[in-house]
Amino acid sequence: MVASPSVPNRPLGHREERFWPAEPTAYGSRRARRGGLYEVFVPAPIADRGFAFDAEAGAALHVAGRALGRLERDPDAPRRLGSVAQNLLRSESAASSRIEGVEISQKRLARAAYEGPGRRRGDSRAAEALGNVEAMRLAIALGERAERLSVDDLLAIHRTLLRDTADREIAGVVRTTQNWIGGNDHNPVGATYVPPPPELVPDLLEDLCGFLARADLSPVAQAAIAHAQLENIHPFADGNGRTGRALIYAILRRAGEIGPCVPPISLILGSEPSLYVAGFGSYSAGDVSSWCALFAEATARAAEGAWHFTRAIEERQGQWVERLGRPRRDATARRLVELLPEQPVIDVATARRLTGRSHVAVGAAIDQLARAGILSPLNQRKWGRAWECEELFALVEGFERDVSLP
Repeated sequence: MVASPSVPNRPLGHREERFWPAEPTAYGSRRARRGGLYEVFVPAPIADRGFAFDAEAGAALHVAGRALGRLERDPDAPRRLGSVAQNLLRSESAASSRIEGVEISQKRLARAAYEGPGRRRGDSRAAEALGNVEAMRLAIALGERAERLSVDDLLAIHRTLLRDTADREIAGVVRTTQNWIGGNDHNPVGATYVPPPPELVPDLLEDLCGFLARADLSPVAQAAIAHAQLENIHPFADGNGRTGRALIYAILRRAGEIGPCVPPISLILGSEPSLYVAGFGSYSAGDVSSWCALFAEATARAAEGAWHFTRAIEERQGQWVERLGRPRRDATARRLVELLPEQPVIDVATARRLTGRSHVAVGAAIDQLARAGILSPLNQRKWGRAWECEELFALVEGFERDVSLP
């Protein structure tokens, strides 16, 4: 990703100097107990603000729109995209979590999704990443409604993100205290970024929702600006970045720019974290063109990668059909091949629910896929035995690696 020169804009906020009182009894270093001066950033309202973009940003936004359109309006989409959508959703959610330091593989995420909420709580990282998946699903569903997005919708996304995690007490709760990024745990003195004081947050969120109702900007530019603005407001004690990245997809879905397949934009943004963070700084300083060009390039790369990935999955499914001896189209084994990208970890009960076929037919089909090397046992239990598709995990991980390369 390469930042572009920008049409000058007024800064997207201002800084105010504040004083943090000393806490002589606080645990920690002498510096943490001392207190002192710090600066908060107060974002400017954007609901009615005009935005100008330079030629490079305009071109990048156009390319991103075309790439999204190619993915959404693929003539083969009804046949191809349904089985791939969940892979792309998991890729985006895992990448968004990874930006926040929650490392998790596709295999671990798929296994946790198969096990269900009750059992996944033993895996806190999986619970966080799966919360991200559910928050993404909700954001996309909110984007499908006719109603404008509201503050309650933003809170619902955040609540869904954290409700099955150790931070569930703050899920969907707007902060009432000052928070900050970097520095020490006791005060914001020396912090990298200090967002606005809590008393300003409600009005800033209402203003953001006013901005989301606008129809005079390209959807990609609107998503880029809204994401950066939410990050600057930092309305939650935790989960701000993931909520902001989920919001991207609510905006793109509302504008009809994405359908069942989401381009994993976080894979691109997270591959160059220093440039991503610098983009927020550019936005805050009023260099909106640079930030939008950066975001648009990431969006275009993600959409192009997703388009090619759908074809790679389809090609692999064709290979599986050949290895099974080309069963007839209505055969249960063939139906499982169609479903595996959506459900790479499977058992008889899940396969019955998804196919509507009998226990005997499903069991025989799973045996066929196992004998062909398409499925391998996840466990050796007599009851509740499960299988997984290693080839699919390898394909998805290869896609994530390739699309995130600079």
